[in-house]
Amino acid sequence: MGNAVVHFEVGAADDGLLAAFYGQLFGWALHGLPGGGYTEIDTRGGGGINGGIRKSRTGQAWSTFCVETDDPQATLDKANSLGGTTVMPVTDFGAAGTIAMFSDLDGLLVSLMRAPAAPSGRDASAPSAGPGAPVTWFEVMGSDAARTQRFYAALFGWTVDSPGFPGYASADTGSGRGIQGGLGGGEASRWATVYAMVDDVAQTVSLAEKLGGSRIADPGVPALKHASRVALYGFDDGMKTGAFRDPAGNVLGIYNYRA
Repeated sequence: MGNAVVHFEVGAADDGLLAAFYGQLFGWALHGLPGGGYTEIDTRGGGGINGGIRKSRTGQAWSTFCVETDDPQATLDKANSLGGTTVMPVTDFGAAGTIAMFSDLDGLLVSLMRAPAAPSGRDASAPSAGPGAPVTWFEVMGSDAARTQRFYAALFGWTVDSPGFPGYASADTGSGRGIQGGLGGGEASRWATVYAMVDDVAQTVSLAEKLGGSRIADPGVPALKHASRVALYGFDDGMKTGAFRDPAGNVLGIYNYRA
């Protein structure tokens, strides 16, 4: 069984700015923890995963997905043995969880989260039903797709499916929990982030710009993923993808299916 992707986070020196941005952009419900510095995100998407907005201790912004592990230190050590680098040692943030962070072979940030000692039948942290944009996909775009795929498969026990198209492949965590994702590379853009499903990609990017974000114009990434899906399914499944930077510079992806 591989490690599940169960959470996502964005961070910035001004976490209040990000809370306002994402609440308006995606219709997410936000709840600040006592003492400040962390805001819980309920996407109200009825599926996928929830997340959080963390105040950056260093002032540096980030966006990342969080991988669940029974032993964050052992997983962090394994990441380092494979060529990664510790960014944050295992740290207990109380109600905000016990986490660690590392950068992969391209310097892309990934978070580790300690698994609960006794998971309940229904995940209490699951998104509630509502009109929000669900977060249902994670993605890593590195400098070399094959190298990225080998790293994450070895670290987390994920199964990489690349039938005749090595530039981008789906990653099955094999956990039965959380969300699935994609591992690719070789394009100008580099990121490790999550994707939210929206009604209209173009309108969402335009709204992000009005709220202080900026669009990412790298046609190579959606073209790569389109070619991968055609190779996988044998036809165009109608998916449209995009990406933007929030006001702190963090990358998030969006997608939908064309009618």
